Amino acid sequence: MDSIHGIIDWMTANSALLWWLFAASVLLLLLSPVIAGWVIVRLPADYFVQTDRRPLATWQNTPALRYTLLVAKNVLGVVLLVAGLIMLIAPGQGLLTLVIGLTLIDFPGKYRLESWFVTRQAVWKSLNWIRKRAGKSEIQRPST
Repeated sequence: MDSIHGIIDWMTANSALLWWLFAASVLLLLLSPVIAGWVIVRLPADYFVQTDRRPLATWQNTPALRYTLLVAKNVLGVVLLVAGLIMLIAPGQGLLTLVIGLTLIDFPGKYRLESWFVTRQAVWKSLNWIRKRAGKSEIQRPST
């Protein structure tokens, strides 16, 4: 019984923090489907079957811009990855958000993990359903 009173006391003492967490949760709930859909529609149809992935040619001319965007892309990817993990339990598009987060983050073995993940039936159907609604061609299926 003391542990329940301890939790209630902590929540009372940290009510501002709890309200901020609640607001962030609602914001992520509302923004993650929009961001996920935008990224899915922008992916090239052959994204998951490409063997050679190079940075955009325009990035080669401006290294400062390249590294700034690279850091921003990875930070956004981590945020979406964490949000996707949370949305596996809470309401939201958890699997799709995980896929989007993974596509943004750079790490060794990334492409092999992406290929495995997008070939899961639920993820595959969802990705192509979103692309079809946006008038885009289906994503080419990677061989696993």
